[in-house]
Amino acid sequence: HMHVRKLPPVDVVLLSHDHYDHLCYETMKELGAQRSSLGLRFIAALGVGAHLEKWGVPSSSITELEWWQQLDVGSVKLTFAPARHFTGRSMTNRFSTLWGSFVLQGKGKRIYFGADSGYSPTFKEIGERFGPFDLALLECGAYSEYWPEIHLFPEETAQAALDLRATVLMPIHWGKFALGLHPWKESIERITKKAEELGLPLLTPRIG
Repeated sequence: HMHVRKLPPVDVVLLSHDHYDHLCYETMKELGAQRSSLGLRFIAALGVGAHLEKWGVPSSSITELEWWQQLDVGSVKLTFAPARHFTGRSMTNRFSTLWGSFVLQGKGKRIYFGADSGYSPTFKEIGERFGPFDLALLECGAYSEYWPEIHLFPEETAQAALDLRATVLMPIHWGKFALGLHPWKESIERITKKAEELGLPLLTPRIG
């Protein structure tokens, strides 16, 4: 849960899926309370809007998207793209909502936000349809041989960036929650090594 008051004014919130580490009740409540003064919009995967409405966000502020659906938000064209993952906030409602990733095409820059995904040919398809990307934000944590199809191993993260035709890679989804069985530092160590081997520029925010 992030203190929303520390953020600059927010215009749009992109919600890739409904897992707890990507859809935080407290954060959504705080953001929703700012809606009237900021004109905040929530762009969410199909079905995720029901959670927001239940938490008090007006339906007029919510737009749900299916895979490959596009939406213009100011000067940015958003495309909700496929990913290889799953959804659900309990054991009884898995796959009850959609999941995905976002392509952001601005006037001069293109960004890909991969959210959560296992490795698949979709990365290459997205790269061919929308690339090259100036920046790709791809998950690099909570991987395991027990669930190889829903999260990327670090080496797959690097390959996915190449598939996307990304100029720079920012590994995300590591360094906060201990969701995987691997050591905390292993994610960044493995992706750094692989990115160097591939000549792929890596961008990592300073922790803290």
